[in-house]
Amino acid sequence: MFVNKPLDFIKEVKVELTKVVWPTPNQTIRLTVIVILVTLTVGFFVGGVDLLLTKILEVLLNK
Repeated sequence: MFVNKPLDFIKEVKVELTKVVWPTPNQTIRLTVIVILVTLTVGFFVGGVDLLLTKILEVLLNK
């Protein structure tokens, strides 16, 4: 009985993968560029806030 379970699982996965709507290459490239741009934007924002808070803390601690 245990031997059939992995095979059943693989069969079910195969059936489910036939239902997936895969993106076109153009969609994949466009969405990848969007993810990279958003990641860079958020990274620069967080880095800027970190730098600002670091400078504020340095000024406060040097008084």
